[in-house]
Amino acid sequence: MSSMSDSSQINQSLDRCLLRPPTSVRGMKTLDRSKFLKSINVPWLLIDETRLGPMMKHIKRYLLKVDNFKPVQLLDCGKNRKVILNPMIVRCYKDLEDAIQSCNISEDSLKFENIELTYENWRADELLKAILPEDKDSLTSYSIIGHIVHINLREHLLDYKHIIGQILLDKVKGAKTVVNKTDIIDNTYRNFNMEVLCGEDNFFAQVRENHCTFEFDFSSVYWNPRLSSEHERIVQKIKEGDILYDVFAGVGPFAIPAAKKKCIVLANDLNPESHKWLLHNGKINKVLKLLQTFNKDGGDFIKYDMKRDMLQRWQSGNYKSSTMHITMNLPAMAATFLKYFKALFTSSEVESIEVNNFPVVHLYCFAKGDDPIAIAKELVEENLDTKLKDNLVDIFHVRNVSVNKEMMRVTFSLPKDVCIEEQCKISKRCSEDLPDKSQIKRQCFGENGEDHQV
Repeated sequence: MSSMSDSSQINQSLDRCLLRPPTSVRGMKTLDRSKFLKSINVPWLLIDETRLGPMMKHIKRYLLKVDNFKPVQLLDCGKNRKVILNPMIVRCYKDLEDAIQSCNISEDSLKFENIELTYENWRADELLKAILPEDKDSLTSYSIIGHIVHINLREHLLDYKHIIGQILLDKVKGAKTVVNKTDIIDNTYRNFNMEVLCGEDNFFAQVRENHCTFEFDFSSVYWNPRLSSEHERIVQKIKEGDILYDVFAGVGPFAIPAAKKKCIVLANDLNPESHKWLLHNGKINKVLKLLQTFNKDGGDFIKYDMKRDMLQRWQSGNYKSSTMHITMNLPAMAATFLKYFKALFTSSEVESIEVNNFPVVHLYCFAKGDDPIAIAKELVEENLDTKLKDNLVDIFHVRNVSVNKEMMRVTFSLPKDVCIEEQCKISKRCSEDLPDKSQIKRQCFGENGEDHQV
């Protein structure tokens, strides 16, 4: 015989399931919308139209709120309203105690009837949770890039990929294409292969971010909407008249809004497709006068183009009212490019120049371990061959990438004794090529499985 507490737990469990899709859809792999039909018994109130307005603020919290459903409905040619309540909150007249006192609702006004919920009444997350294996992690999130919904399915969900795609296409506003990333980001240009799960085979995306429009082919460039807040944070630090050197610019999420703020921008990316769209985005945002673009290796951009521009500004003396910023957003490898700053200038190149304001660097990296702040700082210091000390401005947690793996930003003033040849304590690594893949993985923790949370 069950105890009272057992009965209460059973009732609570039934209540929680009441507004969920039917359990019979568990394991469905081909979408059949008719299978989501569910009949539930709901309470409702008969309220005179003239009393509805004053009463709504008291009964609003009791309403049945599900997608594509109107809890307040017309009755009797518009003279009365049927107000449908949440059966998980209202089981009897006493559950309306607060509203009863405020609105003088009679017990006769509360009635019950069956209504039918359908596929249209549930959100995507509710449908997926009902369908996917109960004993394993479900699909918890996704990215939206223009009309494209981008997911990164774990292996145990691959058998359900087509029904997942169809549900997201149905439920995500404006969605026309649903894609799944089919491999890790491990190539030179940081793009990845994608499989169209549902919808149009169309990767041209248009997005708005930081008051700018960006257009690109999502299949050939890197774009992560989860970084929009970080892009905004950096752009806010850059003031009108400042100079930005964007070493790994992509399609311009730092460069374009900075140029729009009337900053002078030198933006580089090795990927020819990224460079093409970077230039295109400069045109459509009307900032080409303040934007120079380059299609080079990041090391070459630092050694030649950025160095030349910095020397010219120092020699002209026009830099004194401006701050130079360097963004290095290539988290898996950016720290290894710090070696190019070592002995970047000879003493003869700067001996006649009064240089006091070296650039502020915003470097992104991955940190895997219990203390990501210490790991990120050590990574930068190892690759610069110096302790940051007073040069360190900030170490900021950008986002969680996967279990125990974080994306971090280290902001620091570039040390003068690193950049000038005779002052630089040149290490053996100063003249070495970029580390091999195993070294990069050890130092920067790689980019494999970057986006487990989709």
